[in-house]
Amino acid sequence: MANSKKTDGLDHFDLKILEALSEDGRMSVLQLSKTVGLSKTPCQTRLKRLVDEGYILGFRAMLNPQKLGVDHIAFAEVKLSDTREKALEEFNTAVRKIKEVEECHMIAGAFDYLLKVRTSDIRKYRRVLGEKISSLPSVANTSTFVVMQSVKETGI
Repeated sequence: MANSKKTDGLDHFDLKILEALSEDGRMSVLQLSKTVGLSKTPCQTRLKRLVDEGYILGFRAMLNPQKLGVDHIAFAEVKLSDTREKALEEFNTAVRKIKEVEECHMIAGAFDYLLKVRTSDIRKYRRVLGEKISSLPSVANTSTFVVMQSVKETGI
């Protein structure tokens, strides 16, 4: 999980805290302290420092996409007609506003961005692609890959 250059200021207890919370973000401080082998107060102090220093960005609930009716995933490759900094910034700002776009990554390669799009079904995806994604600033063309089965989905 850890990159040695980025985690030089962290010891093995800090790394154990990060690993434990990445598996169960709702873990109580008492349970966390038992899991990593520290007493409660030092564990709580370390946890606060990890949050303050930006190692932990926040805590959130993992939702069940099937129960919510949004278990259709497609990946869209997006090629831009203009890749100057202003055009990239405009695209970035606009894509953040599309709620169906779960992830957006700038890519080095044959296309410029890879988007993970979550919708209820292929018809809804087609509308999102046609009405929202294709209308983003500087979009020249797109290509879609539909997920047949999600084998592994996790954060860090």
